[in-house]
Amino acid sequence: MSWGWPPEAAWEENLAAARAYFARTGTLAAPVTATALDKPVGQWLANCRKNGGLTQRRAEQLAAIDPDWRPEWPVDWQRNYAGVARLVALDAEPADIVPGVTSFGADVGRWLQRQRQHVVWEGLAPGQRKRLTDLTITPLLPEQKTPAKGSRGALDAFERGCAALAQYRQRTGTVGPVSRSHVETVTIDGEEHPVKLGVFLSNTKTRRAGLSTTQLSDPVPGSLSPFAHGAPDCALRSQAGARHLRRWDALRRSVEVHDRWRADHGRCLVGALDKFHRQRQMVQRGATP
Repeated sequence: MSWGWPPEAAWEENLAAARAYFARTGTLAAPVTATALDKPVGQWLANCRKNGGLTQRRAEQLAAIDPDWRPEWPVDWQRNYAGVARLVALDAEPADIVPGVTSFGADVGRWLQRQRQHVVWEGLAPGQRKRLTDLTITPLLPEQKTPAKGSRGALDAFERGCAALAQYRQRTGTVGPVSRSHVETVTIDGEEHPVKLGVFLSNTKTRRAGLSTTQLSDPVPGSLSPFAHGAPDCALRSQAGARHLRRWDALRRSVEVHDRWRADHGRCLVGALDKFHRQRQMVQRGATP
């Protein structure tokens, strides 16, 4: 059943415009703005594609011009494919159709690059893949997933810091105190890595609550404990030294209780640990309780 199309003469005029458009572009997958022979052939074809819009005879007339005039997939896809097919017919190699190569103003090179991506290719209909392979176009190999640079980089830095700390202890027989400016050079897989060991120890203790269980299992026993290096000398030199040492001992016992809690429950008391670190910094600065 038709929509009450214009008389046969008007149909033939539009059909002639469709033939002219196909002769110029190689497809009837026209955008709705396309014109030919002063006829709005793009809009006319869009109306023809609507279900029930044509009699069988008229649909066969359009199919005689372009078998893909009403594709099972998006018209935009068919139009870009036709642009690639047109270039191949003009002796272009598919490998030469790269981003920036156009056909009637459309960047078919960029479109083709996307179609060849493995995930996109797998999502195409069998008829779409067949049309591309008929042009000797094949999909790219699946992309290999790589770990995120940020997380991998942070993990590598931690591992280098642990290696530097182990080397420092083996060389000196102790794990501190280590000056903030000290640089320990370690060799990993034949490549030298300078590690700012003092900075590493300071940052690791400050960010201890964010470390994983594996990272918290000290590669050098006791090296990452907030009290690995003993009470600070400033407490002994202070006029209130005795008072500072009492506070230091109380803080040490608190952290021991926290560490036992962490061992039992598998996680840190983040708020409490932050408080312990702030108190420790006050003691190290020689602040009055």
